[in-house]
Amino acid sequence: MNFKPLLPKAVLLVCMAAALNAWSQIAPPRTWPELKAAVQERVNAQRYPMTGFDAKEVEQILMHINSLDRDEWAKAWISDGNDHFEMALKLATKQPSKAREEYFAAWRYYGFGAWPTQNSPEKKHAFELSTKAFRAYAALSNPKIEVLRIPFEGKEIVGYLQKPTGVKKPPLVISVGGLDSYKEFVVDQFGPDYLKAGLAYLALDMPGTGEAPLKVDVGSERIFTQVIDTLQKRSDIDANRLGFQGVSWGGHWAARIAVDEPKRLKAVVVWGGPVHEYFQKDWQLKALGTREYLFDLFQARASVYGVETLDDFLTFGPKMSLKDAGKLGMPSAPELLVNGDKDSQVPIEDVYILLKNGDPKDAWINPTGGHIGRGKGWSDGRILKDVIVPWLAHKLKP
Repeated sequence: MNFKPLLPKAVLLVCMAAALNAWSQIAPPRTWPELKAAVQERVNAQRYPMTGFDAKEVEQILMHINSLDRDEWAKAWISDGNDHFEMALKLATKQPSKAREEYFAAWRYYGFGAWPTQNSPEKKHAFELSTKAFRAYAALSNPKIEVLRIPFEGKEIVGYLQKPTGVKKPPLVISVGGLDSYKEFVVDQFGPDYLKAGLAYLALDMPGTGEAPLKVDVGSERIFTQVIDTLQKRSDIDANRLGFQGVSWGGHWAARIAVDEPKRLKAVVVWGGPVHEYFQKDWQLKALGTREYLFDLFQARASVYGVETLDDFLTFGPKMSLKDAGKLGMPSAPELLVNGDKDSQVPIEDVYILLKNGDPKDAWINPTGGHIGRGKGWSDGRILKDVIVPWLAHKLKP
């Protein structure tokens, strides 16, 4: 049986040419030798996303990978994670502090096997193992890390809540991860500095990542409204002093919720978050070729929308613009905007568009910094410790 094409041949050729032209603007991904070298370089320098990894251990893992195959990648990291998890089980009874360290290491290596998005069977398996290991770590933590589960539209919002020792009713920061830095990363990288400043925190996945119950879409911020509703019913935190911090893609939700919750939130940090220009086709075609990101950037960005093709991705993005949604001139909670002028992942223009509209805001811009402001002399950790946490503490503590 013969079928006629749904579109005339000439139209099909034009569509194919347009798609090929779009892809041609995106730099080719790293080859396996290039990726292997880049991962090792970052772990040696302790740069994101390899902060906290052991350089020699990573070198051994990379020796067992010979291609860009995602399942092969995941299996190598899972194998190393299994070694740590099995050691933790042996130590759990007699040396709980050592077991805690091994559970944490298991999470770290499992988690990177699942990075930056779970787009193969073994990567999905690695993610499941990573959450299991992290919760075993959390159960042995001091101060206690509470696994908070909030019912939400037939599903649940899952987060980690930790409070500083010796503070009866601390202020709390809702801290949201980014495209590939899930809530467990927030606990690891941000939690200690919040606690030192006397701040409790709730670590959450942004929509479309980790265990979040919704994909990215207009209205997905209702997750955070539900979280605020829940927190305001607790007696062990000061519900009148709530802050919000979003890092990278998570910063978009910070900018959005600052407008939606101008009274219940007392301080909001937009740390390198997309606002308007990020969502435009011209920026995406440029940014998808950045070498600031290790691999699978398009796959990670497309997955949070729930789309697979470049055309669908480019079509979806603009509807997330805060400018086009009419939110830029609205009253907002107090905001701190942070980024680097040389960011190749989120355009610096998205900071300036927030600064020029609505209520006055504070800003910290690293003139030579890349994504989220990181650069020479300014690591993620230093920006958090020296800029963000002091600002949050100033706004939230009496």
